[in-house]
Amino acid sequence: MVVPGIAAIYEFLVKGRKRLGYRVQMDTTANDVGETAAPGALGELSKEGVPLVDPSIVLLRIENTGRTNIDEHDYAVRDDDRAGIRVSFPGRRVVGVVVTELSDENLRSSLSGLTVREDLVELPKVPMNRHDHYKVLAALDSTDGRKKTDGAYPDPIVVGTIKGGVGDGRIIETRSRIGTSRRAMMLIAFLVVLVVAQSLVFLRSDTRTPLDCAEGRLAISGSTAFEPVIREAARSYQDVCPAAEFAFEMRGSGEGLLALDQSGELAFSDGEKPDGMPGLVARPIAFVLFTLVVNADTGVKDLTTAQIRRLYRGEIGNWKEIGGADEAVRLISRNPGSGTRAAFQRRVLGGVREPGSNSDNCRDRDPGTPAGVVRCARNSTEDVLRAVADTPGALGYSELGAATGRSGSALVRIDGHPATVDDADHGTYPFWETELGYTFGDPDAHSLAASFLRYLTNQVGADIIRAHGDRPCAELANPQLCHPNPAAVPAD
Repeated sequence: MVVPGIAAIYEFLVKGRKRLGYRVQMDTTANDVGETAAPGALGELSKEGVPLVDPSIVLLRIENTGRTNIDEHDYAVRDDDRAGIRVSFPGRRVVGVVVTELSDENLRSSLSGLTVREDLVELPKVPMNRHDHYKVLAALDSTDGRKKTDGAYPDPIVVGTIKGGVGDGRIIETRSRIGTSRRAMMLIAFLVVLVVAQSLVFLRSDTRTPLDCAEGRLAISGSTAFEPVIREAARSYQDVCPAAEFAFEMRGSGEGLLALDQSGELAFSDGEKPDGMPGLVARPIAFVLFTLVVNADTGVKDLTTAQIRRLYRGEIGNWKEIGGADEAVRLISRNPGSGTRAAFQRRVLGGVREPGSNSDNCRDRDPGTPAGVVRCARNSTEDVLRAVADTPGALGYSELGAATGRSGSALVRIDGHPATVDDADHGTYPFWETELGYTFGDPDAHSLAASFLRYLTNQVGADIIRAHGDRPCAELANPQLCHPNPAAVPAD
């Protein structure tokens, strides 16, 4: 970021100002050093009929190399001085000058003021637009009337200054190069080194992960609703920390907490632990959305809270009673001890417990059970969703991510509101719960359990949680919802 910033400032604020430059495109002797058979006019260079002793030719290019136009008044000379640039040739005298090239014909009138003296060429104050240039060809001879035998003549001296130009405004020599300039090559090399170094730092930091890697084996139990998130997060953790191993016993929040209280290492629960487990320590992980799910043939996509409670009290036996298909209502729940079931009872049924099951196959009441709505229970979220899709008239509940996009079933809005974080966050959608990670006491800071819990709340873990339709607690508009004992929906 710094290098391009400096380059931009230099290019537009410094280099972009007025700048006048020149190039010596040719400076060579005109002597016939190779004894050419037909030198022609080049062998007869003279001044006033007197042959030149040591003739030489210089081609000079004057150019506007800045990003701003140069006007006549920009030349830093007196107003009555017609010359803007003066060129001298040490050791040589000027015998003739011609203008050989104009980038714009409008420059011709300004160059009519060109003045030649024996030791000096005075170029007028020529206005030039961006990228304009002109060329001057000068014929020269030695000043002492003798041929120079001890090497080349000194370079021409070009003097001129622009008011408000780059640096001190003096005319600078520009060089025409073939290929990339040394300065550009150095800048490119620097940027390459910078990119390589940055990549190495990134890869090194990426392989180590923002958290510390821990070794060992970790047994995880608990919520089947949160199981897909936990399994994906564990695979991601192992990609970064290959010395870690995970074992899963995800048979519901209640069983997971019971196992943890006895001899487990880490458990996840949809909501808080029951009383009687004082040694378990909770850490809020995610804000989890749940949804009601119906068999697609019921024709129902929206239920009020009052209708849901009547359904589970057994007061509605056929979907046509509330605008659905002529199909018997069949309720498919989670087994007691499920965190999802506890959340449904607390958030939607207003704290009222669901009646017990009266069916094993979820279609017919078991023999000897009283008449009423068919009720059954399943061990896991996947079992509930499969039974709802396969059972006519079925109604169940599930974690939102697991229920989304399944064939044979449809999600149900509650009081006109879909299962979204915004609706739940603002209190208009009731069916949600805090996913809590439980350990028996506080784990060692360097243990795999502590490291994995931290991993779930860092950027990678948060991305996985969001990908499953849930939300990290820290990202809620009302983070207090993830704290213990948030308000439940009151019973009617």
